Amino acid sequence: MFSIAEIEQILVSSQPLAFEADNRKEAYEWISGLLTDLDYRKQNRKNKGVIQAFIRKMTGYRQTQTKRLVARWGKTGQIETLSYSRHTFPRAYTSSDTFLLAHVDEVHKTMSGPATKVILKREHEVFGKAEFERLSRISVSHIYNLRHSFAYRDKTKNYTKTKPTTCPIGERKKPEPNGIPGYIRVDSVHQGDDPIDGKGVYHINFVDEVVQFEFVGCVETISERHLAPVLEAILAMFPFVILNFHSDNGSEYINRIVAEVLNRLHIHQTKSRPRKSNDNALVETKNGAVIRKHMGYHHIPGKYAVAINRWYQDWFNGYLCFHRPCAFPVRTIDKKGKEICDYPEESYLTAYAKLKSLPNAESYLKEGLTFAQLDSIERKMSDTDYAQAMEEAKQKLFDQLKQDQETTTETATKEERM
Repeated sequence: MFSIAEIEQILVSSQPLAFEADNRKEAYEWISGLLTDLDYRKQNRKNKGVIQAFIRKMTGYRQTQTKRLVARWGKTGQIETLSYSRHTFPRAYTSSDTFLLAHVDEVHKTMSGPATKVILKREHEVFGKAEFERLSRISVSHIYNLRHSFAYRDKTKNYTKTKPTTCPIGERKKPEPNGIPGYIRVDSVHQGDDPIDGKGVYHINFVDEVVQFEFVGCVETISERHLAPVLEAILAMFPFVILNFHSDNGSEYINRIVAEVLNRLHIHQTKSRPRKSNDNALVETKNGAVIRKHMGYHHIPGKYAVAINRWYQDWFNGYLCFHRPCAFPVRTIDKKGKEICDYPEESYLTAYAKLKSLPNAESYLKEGLTFAQLDSIERKMSDTDYAQAMEEAKQKLFDQLKQDQETTTETATKEERM
């Protein structure tokens, strides 16, 4: 080992000299051995500076780091390598929670954060699913955090403009329900045209303005012959009395046959006013957020309307009314008299839950219908279980439609060859 005199000569020498260590542990052991052999604690200030300069020359360490290592040696007589441990916050939600959220989003078609939180909370508190215990307490902001995580991303459908008419049927008026259910907004969504298969199916969307009960039907065309039976059947599905029927000015709704159906049911008919684009905004919003999200934009030939309508009645309408949370605005008036709409967490409810929350809710139900009967429908399956079963039924429907189209194409190709 070097003496103080030899170290001084090495320091003034121009000859390059360095200690070669394979890793940090070997370097620390060499420094510890040098300090021990030279009895560093008993050296005067000058010699200590020489020793530290020698360590810097041999190891290439900076002055601050050298002093820190010498100080550590002075406390314990050796220099141990310290393992760096980055501070991390404890995980509140596991990978299984992330996969569960991805599953919920998959079957519910990725609703907004507040609506998704209601689903997660209902799965645990209403339907008693233990696996949703942690997710039932999740914040809206953290739902979006999990959606951006790698585990979530790894786990995981044109509107046809209606033709205006000058028919005097219907009153040009914006409905004013005043908190009473039974004011229905109606609109249609076209599933595109195709040069070979012709016109696509039409989805008829019915939404109550107050409680957002939503029923959807599917017709081959929007002529009176196809539309009237579906219209009457869907109006009968609402659990409360229908008071008002509001649509745009399209001829599919403003015609004699529809007017006769509504008059027979004692339902007042209104239509949107000119230059008032918000008169039918609620149902138009649902067209994109509900129908397009679940049915997409691809062309579906009109001949499949009956099969799609059957799936709507068997699965989709029940999901929309009993298992899909909707946002209900809380309206306040500011100092300037302007109406402000807020959407707090507690305002996200399913349409059925909103109906039950109305004052004197039972008085709005149709004669012979009770909330006990409706409760049995809601509790038959949890929100997510129902959504998953609905998606499986829809996939079977689409597979059947695809198979039928492929068979039709093959048959047409054979006939052309013949």
